[in-house]
Amino acid sequence: MEAQAQGLLETEPLQGRDEDTVASADYSSMLSEEEKEELKAELVQLEDEITTLRQVLSAKERHLVEIKQKLGMNLMNELKQNFSKSWHDMQTTTAYKKTHETLSHAGQKATAAFSNVGTAISKKFGDMRRK
Repeated sequence: MEAQAQGLLETEPLQGRDEDTVASADYSSMLSEEEKEELKAELVQLEDEITTLRQVLSAKERHLVEIKQKLGMNLMNELKQNFSKSWHDMQTTTAYKKTHETLSHAGQKATAAFSNVGTAISKKFGDMRRK
């Protein structure tokens, strides 16, 4: 009996197929006129609340834009700040530090190798001139 009762108390949200089943069911024949009126009143109230919330959100978004304008913040500045922060965050990662260190070391080795090659070529030209 416990397992059967557990199935009645599902805690998971409705999924696509479940929503379709609920949406296609006709419950109106099971409701009394009083229940229908109560549900209609609740529906109107919910719609009004949603409209109010949308208006409040819109007003807050306008206020946000005004504050950003007063602070001199615009889309380009925000993008620059986001890019700078992302670049800084990336530079502080271990992978970046190791890669930077490896490439720096490789660059130093390459510079030394080119210097040695340049010295060797200069020496050879000097030897050729003396002969």
